[in-house]
Order: sequence, then structure tokens, then C-alpha cells
Amino acid sequence: MLQISTPQVRTPLMIGVSGGVAMAAAMGFGRFFYTPVLPGMIAGIPISAADAGTIAAGNFAGYLAGAVLSAYGWASGRERQVALGGLLATAVLLAAMGLSTSVPVFVVIRFLAGLASAFSMIFTSAVVLPHAVGRPAVGMLHYGGVGAGIALSSALAFIVNTVAGDAAHGWRINWFAGAAIALLVFLLVSRGLPRPAGETRAPVEPKLVWNRPLVLITLSYGLFGFGYVITATFLVAIARMGNAGSVVEFLAWFVTGCAAAVSLFAWQPFVRRLGLGAAYCAAIALLWLGVLGSVMLPAVPGALFGGLLLGATFMVVTAYGLQLGRQLAPQSPRRAFAFMTAAFGTGQIVGPLVAGFIAERSGSFTLPSLIAAGGLVVCVGLALPLIRHVPRRDA
Repeated sequence: MLQISTPQVRTPLMIGVSGGVAMAAAMGFGRFFYTPVLPGMIAGIPISAADAGTIAAGNFAGYLAGAVLSAYGWASGRERQVALGGLLATAVLLAAMGLSTSVPVFVVIRFLAGLASAFSMIFTSAVVLPHAVGRPAVGMLHYGGVGAGIALSSALAFIVNTVAGDAAHGWRINWFAGAAIALLVFLLVSRGLPRPAGETRAPVEPKLVWNRPLVLITLSYGLFGFGYVITATFLVAIARMGNAGSVVEFLAWFVTGCAAAVSLFAWQPFVRRLGLGAAYCAAIALLWLGVLGSVMLPAVPGALFGGLLLGATFMVVTAYGLQLGRQLAPQSPRRAFAFMTAAFGTGQIVGPLVAGFIAERSGSFTLPSLIAAGGLVVCVGLALPLIRHVPRRDA
């Protein structure tokens, strides 16, 4: 796909850094940059809350499509090229967002961006994570890049909006600046990302056997996708509607990114002590508090509290949910991953559509966030039996 020169031999930690930088661009910018730029688009184009939800749903649909397509063997032996191609496409599609004011065009661009970010994330992980065996710091550097990218994207949006005078005049520049950063990351990662070594085709897994615990975690995971994504998509817009001020808007998403960057490391002692199932449920409960706090507290503490708890939990729940699924389907872990990803992706698509529709008619994101919080309560209830079902020693 791409003719990139063979990189020099790197240490595992340097490979982890390369993976983290790639994740910062593919996810922090390619997937989540929409959140801090959205208020400027709403004011400057303008677009409605329902339009904003539709555009976000398009991105999550693209990500779901990319995750499903990645499950097939077409990229075997070409993981590095596809990962780099996804990064380059991310840069191009970020720039494309600044060239239009059409909602249908935005939906198409964001769908393609979701596809590109999924390919980049999944295949970069396929290259990096084999170097993390026995070296947990490598994996933490790799996945911590998502939070670092979110924090950097928040800082970039704040700087651009300050220079432009306000977000309404800065939204196009934000997309172009984000594209420039993604292009720089592509150039850096193309030299630091190694080629996969000893690639072998995975054996065909047996048909997935559905049991009660696997059904529960799949339903819970799907509801989590719905419950987290409303806050993750509209947090900065919520702060804007509450007149929290541009500094708070920046800080809310910046705090989200910083917390996400260290979340997997910070939760490790809890997992070792109480087990994976308990950690999964506890993280969702904390997320529930953050979702409620984002709309029930005054604007300034609500935005910061909601952002902190969102960042501290969403990657943890994402990772631990998939680990639970693999433990509950040990003979067919990839099939369980595919079904859970489909459930999660469906929740992510429905969430922004519902939130945008209701917010446009109610005038705020309070009711959509309360609905999301209710979904998270059910999410925990479905997962509670797994605390006893999954042995603590397997966490």
C-alpha cells in the first residue's frame, strides 16, 4: 500500500512510544477531535444539535465498519502498511472537514475517518503489542497515546480559538491544524514502527458458544457504548451551553485526555486485588457519576468533574470488557471480540443520534445525559454476576 523505507531496529520501549504517538493521531485526533471543535461548528456554520449527533454517528459507524473488516485476514503480513495508510488517510480527512459546511458531506468524511482510525488503531496494535509481552510498560505507552492525543487536541483547539478570536471563527483552522499534526505523526511513525516479525495466520476458531455470562457481558458492553459516548461527544458543547467559558471548555477535554492517558496504569492495583469483573463494574459506576455530574452540577465543576471521570474510566471499561469476553469464550476469543465490538459500536452510533435529537427539542443535553446514566445503571446490573463467575486469579 505504502512504500516506506524499513525502519531501524528499535527497543521495545521506543516501539511503545511509536505506537502511542500513532494512537494519539488516529484516536485522539482522528476520532475524538470532533468534540472540542464541535461548539465552533455549531456557532460558526451553524449546525443543529441533531446535525451534530448525526455527524458523530457517522464517525462511529465508520469505526464499527473498520473494526468488523479488520477481523478478516486480508491484511495478514501487511499490518504495518495498512496502519500507516490509516494514519495518512486520517490527516487527509481531518483537512477535508475544514473544506465544507454541508452536513451530508461531513457525515461521509467522518465515516471515512472512523474507518481510517479503526484500521490505524487495530493494525498498529497488531505490530506493537507483540513487543509488550512481559513488558507491560510497552502496552501502557501504546494505549496511553489515546489520552495524550485527546489532551493535545484540547490544547490545540484552545490556542486556535484564542488566536482566531472565538470558536466560531476558528473551527476550520482547527481541522487544518489537526491535519498538520496527523501528517507529522505519520512521517514520524513511518520511521519508528517496525515490521511485524514471524507473522503466522491464526487458526480458524470454533463456532462461538453462547452462555449466560457471555450474553450478559455483551449486552453490558453495548449499553456502555451508548452510555459513555454522549458525554464523550458533547462534553465541550455542554460546557459551552452552560456558559462555562473557553478556559473551562479547554480544561474539561484536557483533563479527560490526561486522565485517560494514565487510567490503565492507575487501575492495575485495583484489578490485582479485586479482580477484572469488580474493576469493570466499579469503572462504570464512576463513569455514571461523571455523566450525571456533567449536567447536574453547575457548569464549571460539572464540565471538569465529568471530564475527569470520563477520562479515568472509558478506556478502562473498554479494555476490561474485552478481556472479560475473551475469558468467557476461551475457545473463540476473536469471535467474542467481534460480537462485543459490534454491540459496543451499535451503542456508540445510537447514542449521538438520540442525544442530538432530544437536545434539539429540549434545548439542552440534560435529558440525553440522564438517559445515558440510566443505561449505565443497567450496564452495571448486567455485569454484577460476572464478579463471582470470573475467577480473580484470571484478571
